[in-house]
Amino acid sequence: MTDLFQKETTTDPGNPAAPLAERLRPTQLDDIVGQDHLVGPEGSLSRMLVSGKLSSIIFWGPPGTGKTSLARLLAEQTDLHFKSISAVFSGVADLKKVFAEAEQRLELGQQTLLFVDEIHRFNRSQQDSFLPYVEKGAVTLVGATTENPSFELNAALLSRTQVLILNRLDSAALMQLLEKAEALEERELPLTPDAREALVASADGDGRFLLNQAETLFSMNMEAPVEPAELAKLLHRRMAVYDKDRDGHYNLISALHKSLRGSDPQAALYYLARMLVAGEEPLYVLRRIVRFASEDIGLADPQALVQALAAKQAYEFLGSPEGELAIVQACLYCATAPKSNAAYKAQKSAWKSARKTGSLVPPQNILNAPTSLMKDIGYGEGYSYDHEKDEGFSGDNYWPESMQAEEFYQPVDRGLEHKIRERLAYWDNLRNQKNDG
Repeated sequence: MTDLFQKETTTDPGNPAAPLAERLRPTQLDDIVGQDHLVGPEGSLSRMLVSGKLSSIIFWGPPGTGKTSLARLLAEQTDLHFKSISAVFSGVADLKKVFAEAEQRLELGQQTLLFVDEIHRFNRSQQDSFLPYVEKGAVTLVGATTENPSFELNAALLSRTQVLILNRLDSAALMQLLEKAEALEERELPLTPDAREALVASADGDGRFLLNQAETLFSMNMEAPVEPAELAKLLHRRMAVYDKDRDGHYNLISALHKSLRGSDPQAALYYLARMLVAGEEPLYVLRRIVRFASEDIGLADPQALVQALAAKQAYEFLGSPEGELAIVQACLYCATAPKSNAAYKAQKSAWKSARKTGSLVPPQNILNAPTSLMKDIGYGEGYSYDHEKDEGFSGDNYWPESMQAEEFYQPVDRGLEHKIRERLAYWDNLRNQKNDG
């Protein structure tokens, strides 16, 4: 009979044949690097452990930031039975077995810490299956995901867990990992200072990837330190983490949009490069820039929309990489153009009013009268042809009789809209004079 209290075995960190990343797996919370907001003296997990009450948790963060290590350490420091499964390789039958064993342990007086890697890969009904076991205390759930839990996890499951965010490892944390690896191997990596920085940069915040690269370098037994150029030849360069239909996609397009809105061409160009270098579809970026030209610039500089559409046409004509310069031009034009969301706000207000007022009939004087009957009943009667007026402006009322005139479009005092604002004020003055007369 299986011992329900037996700890789940893993690769032995003391085994010299184990991968470097496994041999360096933290054995206490203090060994975790780059996550002081969780494991520091005032960290969320530290306070949770001091209180003696461990709630169910979702660890959300990039690959190689310590999610699995934290789950194992939590089980050890709380005397919970540790059980690990992966949503990639587990199905309904596996979950039923895990839950049955957890209930048996609970009857014997021990709770289970169930670590679920890639928890977002479970479908909605599978996620729901965790709920009764979490509620009755048979399972303390610790899930790990690289995806935004708000999009990928059930609201019911999120309401019963605490989402803790793991940061992408910065350069200092990655350098610390390299120092730990060198101490374990009792030798330094064969790198010049510049090559060492290049190695850290290539990891893109992923500690596991960095240690795997370091292990490859240790195995080469090189005598002289290598420069960055030689390092690039020895190691495959890692592409930036970027899933075009996932959270990274939305984060970067949001950063691009807000940099454009904030009139920072340098930051906008950086995020544009991040997306295109990572393989984003250029036409998607162009669609967003076209939208931005109307939403955030509008009539403050009508040429922004022209530039954005011209960039789309140029890219479709030239393709990559030549056409990408046209995208850059449109990006820089929009970033440096005067900003106005007056057209965007006007649309929202007008649409709201149209839904509210329904089918009010326009005044008869501006209705078309294509038939004699319509003329006889007054359609078009009294219409003022603006071009015949001295100012090219009649000042007539164009609103339904039962509706007060509304002001949807309110141009800002920037760019071309400064002139439009003056023109509208001029017409308002003429209209008021006519009404007063």
